[in-house]
Amino acid sequence: MDTIRPFITGSGLWKPANTISNDELVHSYNAWVEQNIALFGDKPPFSNSEFIEKASGIKSRYVIEKDGILDTNRMRPSLTERPDDDISLQAEMAIEAAKDALCAANKLPNQIDAVIVSSSYTQRPYPAIAIEVQHALGIDGFAFDMQVACSSGTFGLHRAYEMVKAGTANSVLVISPELTSPQVNFTDRDSHFIFGDVATAMVVENSKAITSPLHTFEMVSVRAATQFSNNIRSNFGYTARACDTDPFSPQALFHQNGRKVFKEVCPMAADHLENHVASNGLKTSDIKRWWLHQANINMNQLIIRRLLGKDADQLTAPIILDQFANIASAGSLVAFNLYHQDMEPNDLGVICSFGAGYSIGSLLLKKI
Repeated sequence: MDTIRPFITGSGLWKPANTISNDELVHSYNAWVEQNIALFGDKPPFSNSEFIEKASGIKSRYVIEKDGILDTNRMRPSLTERPDDDISLQAEMAIEAAKDALCAANKLPNQIDAVIVSSSYTQRPYPAIAIEVQHALGIDGFAFDMQVACSSGTFGLHRAYEMVKAGTANSVLVISPELTSPQVNFTDRDSHFIFGDVATAMVVENSKAITSPLHTFEMVSVRAATQFSNNIRSNFGYTARACDTDPFSPQALFHQNGRKVFKEVCPMAADHLENHVASNGLKTSDIKRWWLHQANINMNQLIIRRLLGKDADQLTAPIILDQFANIASAGSLVAFNLYHQDMEPNDLGVICSFGAGYSIGSLLLKKI
């Protein structure tokens, strides 16, 4: 019996129409500080665009809604609640990315066996966003949501890899609709600039199901690791009602100890990648492309220097966070989407995410 080999055959990307530059964000944030100066005493925490770019590499971000974020009397997106019978916002984002991936893979919805929606946040606990997407696209089979913070995207691809290897599905649609802006504290100087909104999708299938050989990548191996840490948290949840606490307090929204995250995650990610590559009888110099998580440019540069012993150019380790900001689990997948079509047959690449948990997920790919 032939061994089943999983492949990525299609990649999709959807981004909102709205962008916010650092200058726009800082102007609004500083105006809010001025407006609430009594809260800060003698040291109001003003920000500036140069600080943001130096600290993170971010210059701009895509957002689902712009005006509410920049409104100093609101400082959060202004979204309209939709009736239960309408398609949800996150499912709508997912569907657009899914259509793009299906087109790239030359697949019809009735040729997909399973849908996984893997993202840092889901808009609701149930019914699953994935099942809503499955229904809207007319896909038979089954669907489920999963969350592993910024490693959700790679962990979702791991599940697709395992399902195809096991023969429980021939073709799997993995979608990461990262609707992060509603969870950002836009009044916090240290985090108000970090995140953006986007959706990605990939089709994973076995060799017998492939109908479009163009830009196809064999999933050679996958590796994951988790280690508990409190240094990145988002505590928003339904128990706030029972605890009589503010569900929208700063502690309920995204917050982190950035210095500790940088110090602890960088060596963890570098070791993980080095060991993953070595376990396949390869050296890091054998890898043509590193599609890394897009949280912070300084983290990526440090990890690459550890792996290669030198700095890397844009093709070796693409940076997309300057335009997209940190888009949670979709970051490495957007990097793949935008920087894979030039790869030649037998070229090797690694997708890797790392983030809250701590969690790390990686995939070794070979262009066919």
